[in-house]
Amino acid sequence: MIRPPSPAAHLWDNDGLLLRRDAVVSGIDDNALARLVRGGVLVRIRHGAYCSRDVWREADARERHRLLCRAVMRLYADHVALSHASSCIVQGGPAWGLDLANVHLTHLAGGGRRQSRVVHHAGSCLVGDLRRQDGHWLTVPARAVFETACTDGVEAALVQANHFLNAGLTTPDEIAAAYEAQTRWPGSLLHHPVALLADGRIESVGETRAHYAFWQQGLPRPTPQYEIFRPNGTLAARVDFAWPEHRVVVEFDGAEKYHRYRRPGESIEQMVIREKNREDLVRELTGWTVIRITWSDLSRPIELARRIRRAFALALTA
Repeated sequence: MIRPPSPAAHLWDNDGLLLRRDAVVSGIDDNALARLVRGGVLVRIRHGAYCSRDVWREADARERHRLLCRAVMRLYADHVALSHASSCIVQGGPAWGLDLANVHLTHLAGGGRRQSRVVHHAGSCLVGDLRRQDGHWLTVPARAVFETACTDGVEAALVQANHFLNAGLTTPDEIAAAYEAQTRWPGSLLHHPVALLADGRIESVGETRAHYAFWQQGLPRPTPQYEIFRPNGTLAARVDFAWPEHRVVVEFDGAEKYHRYRRPGESIEQMVIREKNREDLVRELTGWTVIRITWSDLSRPIELARRIRRAFALALTA
């Protein structure tokens, strides 16, 4: 059934958002808004903010958080900045590991509390800590990474750091400067592993989590995106991680990887076969052990490390 146009549709912005204050000015009072919610036209996403039900229903968790951020920022003036996980999401960061239930705001003149799906942080921001986007302030990626470490943990922050580095939205120098500037923050002990392991060569959430697991389990640091060449000098393959001194390669298999490298018109089956042929070529050219890991292996890091150490030991006897 096609739903007739809503009487409030002309007030929605391009994201399908409607603020109560705008509705009231246009003659749509609280009773009318309540009827639109009951009728399945609007969803109340926080105090004073609504979204088209169709838009909200089709949005995933990451997009719903972005919509909530936009609504919240329209309710606040320039004395706040989007920060922490909210800043990461609005700037295109992955959703993995982030608590997206609330929008995070940092008050530029102090203040800290939690209310109606918004967490208010007190913090001082320098000019270089902020940027403008869509008419609002938000913390720059390098700062947002370490803010996220405080609220969502090391692994989630490292996912953001690698994403922004790989996308060219921050630099290693900016990450290092943000780390040094925030060493006195509460919870800043979590910052060191992020600063130590952040690496723009790492291309996905799965690869970041694998790299973090290697470090947690005391394995030597691998080389990400290691290139393997044919005898004639042409590039044969680029593998996710390699320990050349141990003659071991690790490849992470995740859905995002298959979508990223799938060729136009190529089926999943064809891509899997092509990946197998590539793996065979790596073995043929190097004689190294190739270990393929998946998301389930990341939930068993001790066992994963044992597999890799066994491969190290076998390489020594080969």
